[in-house]
This record gives sequence, C-alpha cells and structure tokens, in this order.
Amino acid sequence: MDIGTAKPSPAERARVPHHLIDILDPTERYSAARFAADAQRRVDEIRGRGRCALLVGGTMLYFKALREGLDGLPAADPALRRTLEQDAARAGWPALHARLAQLDPVSAARIAPNDAQRIQRALEVCLLTGQPMSAQLGRRSGPTVDALWIALVPQDRALLHARIAERFDTMLAAGLVDELRGLRARYRLSPDLPAMRCVGYRQAWQHLDGELDAAGLRDKGIAATRQLAKRQLTWLRRLGADRTLDPFATDAVERLRSALDGAAIPAP
Repeated sequence: MDIGTAKPSPAERARVPHHLIDILDPTERYSAARFAADAQRRVDEIRGRGRCALLVGGTMLYFKALREGLDGLPAADPALRRTLEQDAARAGWPALHARLAQLDPVSAARIAPNDAQRIQRALEVCLLTGQPMSAQLGRRSGPTVDALWIALVPQDRALLHARIAERFDTMLAAGLVDELRGLRARYRLSPDLPAMRCVGYRQAWQHLDGELDAAGLRDKGIAATRQLAKRQLTWLRRLGADRTLDPFATDAVERLRSALDGAAIPAP
C-alpha cells in the first residue's frame, strides 16, 4: 500500500532510517495498543543509541495511546469478531448498533449506526467483560512517551483544500487504482477490512467495482480527505500540543528550528 498511504520513498528511507513500515499485510488488523507497544520499544532502542526519535504522522488515536496510555480494555478476540461480522452480514451494522444501544447506550449515542469498526469493538468489549465499554474508559495503563509534541495546524483552509486536491491527483497519477487492482489479485481482501476502508482505497475499490466512474473517484476521494483533515484538526485541538505551527507560513521551518532549539529533548 505504497501510493495510497504516501509511504516514504526508498530514497527517503535510505537517507533517514524509518521504523514500523511494511510490518503488516493488508489483510491484518492493527490497533492502538499494538502501536503503542511497538513504538515504545523502538523509541527506547533509538534513545539507547543516543539518538532522538521522531514520531511523525496523522493517526491521532495512536498518538493519544502513546502519549497518555491506554484504557484498560481487553485485547481483540478474533473468534468473537468473526461472529459479529457474520451477524452484521446477515442483519446489517445498524442492527448491531441497536444491539449495542441496549448494552451500552452511552457508546451507541456517540457511534454512527454504520460505523462497523467502532460498533464491533464496543460490542466486543461488552461481551468479553460483561460491562459497557463507556464505563471502562479512562482507566489508563500501558506505555507513555515523554516527548515534545508539535502540531501542524494550517490556518488557510482554502490552501489546505487545494493541497488535498493536489495530493489526491498525484496519487491517482502515480497509479492508485492499479496498485489496488494488484493488491486485490495478491491478497484475499474485502471492502470491510480496515486497510481497505482507508481514504483513497475505499473510493478506488468502489471504482473497480463499477460504483464510481473516474470523476466520481476523484470527487469522493478529495471530499473524504477533507473530512479526514477536519477530524484530525479536531483531534489536535482536543489533545493539545507543546507547540503549534502553521505549515504554510513562510517562516515555518525557522519556527520549527526555534521550537527544537528551545526544547529539552528527553535523554536516552
């Protein structure tokens, strides 16, 4: 999944060591808990070599898990998940959402009736523990990283939207649809897998299935990316940051250097 994830190029990875890339197949599921443990281990290794680790990306739930620890919820249960997926295939996710509303009305109120991943997880926790997931949130456990947290928050929304359109066009020109066609030939994929629900891949899947033409693929992909950016900005405001920078500002790099120069980088 190189193109749709904007994976660093081989040249970039040769110049600067990258970690936690190419560690899963598209059929596998990942989680904030696994990420927090994997990232903590790599950060400790990097600091042990006297180097400074950079945590870069936009998956805010994963950053939250690493920064604040995790709620003490049970690990995923593959057998139970398969059962819930089979139930959803028969009755639909809205029906499972109604079931969740009976077991955990607080969680159901904040989860959309078609949000398969979150409905599945909330039901899983209820069924495994016998308690509503909402009653168990806030019990923090697991690794946390002492770090300088820098948020990149664009101030010019029009420019942000233009960059989003440019990025999606670049992915299409680079062969996003062909990449997905090759992945579908190589792996046993379905549109319900988390990897295939990612922005870009979801729309490309619909295009390959004849649900979207080329123009619809582009329009839907850009719109979904804009919605994702909006959610990310909401996360950033909620999480808070030690420094906030506008990446479109002409002096952004200088401001970043100033923030780093004035920071106390955690010792190895």
